[in-house]
Amino acid sequence: MPLERVYTPEDRSDNNASLAANLGYPGAYPFTRGVSPTMYRSNFWVMGMYSGYGSAEEANERYRALLERGQTGFSIALDLPTQCGYEADHPIAAGEVGVAGVHIGSLADMERLFEGIPLEKVRQIRTTANSIGPIIAAMYIAAFEKRGLNIRNTRMFIQNDILKEYIARGTYIFPPDAGVKLSADVIEYCARNLPGWTPLAMSGYHIRDSGSTAAQELAFTFANGLAYVQEVLRRGLNIDTFAPQIWTFLSAGIDVLEEVAKFRAARRIWARLMRERYGALNPETMKLKIFAYTLGGNLVAQQPLNNIARVAIETLAAVLGGVQTIATSSYDEAYAIPTEEAATIALRTQQIVANEAGITGTVDALGGSYAIESLTDAIEREVYQYLDKIEALGGAVGCIENGYYHRELTEAAYRYQRQIETNERILVGLNAYQSQEAQKIPVFKGNPETEQRQIEQLQTLRRQRDEASVKQNLADLAGAARANENLMPVLIENVQPGDLIERVGNGLFCFSRHCI
Repeated sequence: MPLERVYTPEDRSDNNASLAANLGYPGAYPFTRGVSPTMYRSNFWVMGMYSGYGSAEEANERYRALLERGQTGFSIALDLPTQCGYEADHPIAAGEVGVAGVHIGSLADMERLFEGIPLEKVRQIRTTANSIGPIIAAMYIAAFEKRGLNIRNTRMFIQNDILKEYIARGTYIFPPDAGVKLSADVIEYCARNLPGWTPLAMSGYHIRDSGSTAAQELAFTFANGLAYVQEVLRRGLNIDTFAPQIWTFLSAGIDVLEEVAKFRAARRIWARLMRERYGALNPETMKLKIFAYTLGGNLVAQQPLNNIARVAIETLAAVLGGVQTIATSSYDEAYAIPTEEAATIALRTQQIVANEAGITGTVDALGGSYAIESLTDAIEREVYQYLDKIEALGGAVGCIENGYYHRELTEAAYRYQRQIETNERILVGLNAYQSQEAQKIPVFKGNPETEQRQIEQLQTLRRQRDEASVKQNLADLAGAARANENLMPVLIENVQPGDLIERVGNGLFCFSRHCI
């Protein structure tokens, strides 16, 4: 977003009364200044790294190490076969098992993943399950029941935002309408049974990393989120019954002023949408809880140690913007998933900002700045313009199917790349201040035996399971899907005998498949 040379009171068109209405106090509507009166004076944000690789045992070891170093939550990175619903021995999965994340193919894998972790003491456990969101949620529930946990005391956070997959990530299985139905099943089930869980994180991070502007990130994210809200409302639930459980997942970019304004605008827009459009009465419904991830697309392979500084700046933007959870990227992200050392440095970056930077003692430290308030207002106006256009084009699903989202993202990504190539936007080490000597850093290398071990475990599980019981469960699942029932109860029954993620997904054949 272009910046003015200087901002003054004249840059604001509203009077003192409307300024007060737009800002309010921290913890009060419209929550521009934060979702609680004390914010980080009471508790730092949840510090939880996005990590996971190889087998469940290997990922478990990484999670436990990071928790011992002060991490207060963690995010489970799943490999691509898992995210797309393929078992380890499927031909499409060859060479990808455990590469981009941990492979979870069955309930047994899920149990090994959480072995020895005090789940009830971890503030937040997140996962990138989207097309498989209901299946992963069912695995969590079944695994926790086998472990004898009080599930209501756990704090699981399921991304479950399938709509952004069609435009930003690509790990979808079913057509958009079916995807919305499955995501809504999780939201409805959690509203009725697991009020402490987060069944939806409206995801803008991936949209931003695909090239969007800050305003597009918010607008497309909220339009997608409202599609789920409307589906759950159609099922007869009250907005105040389920919306308090909804979070959003946004990027924390390096343009500090714009990012701070974006987070503030996001809270104000969501609060007004909930109250004015949907008639929410519960303040918790109007409070937008934000999980921010430092923007990996800003990190470059050239002079990779510079990425530590970039991540620190992005973390600062997220904290000044008042988010509730932060995951910091690792300096080696342009090469591979992080080494343990790189992940530790990323965690230490958050801890330094929290404990040493002196910015957590006051709430919304930049609130009232002429620049910040003007940028917040400008982003808000642009987001509403996009929301009106998306609604006119048929809503989120319509904009996926008619290509509007894709066109907007492609054009924005092109403009950004041109700025880099013409040196209008400087990236140190990439197009300026270059070095002829390459920095050598350790790069993560996975265990080449992981895939074969995973296949062997899979084959053992197939031999041991009760095939007749599995077939009956899958028939029950298909029947529930054809009857348009909420599939969570039958999915929980499906994963309990140890059935596999691909078999369960195939039980939903009536939705057809959108992927290979």
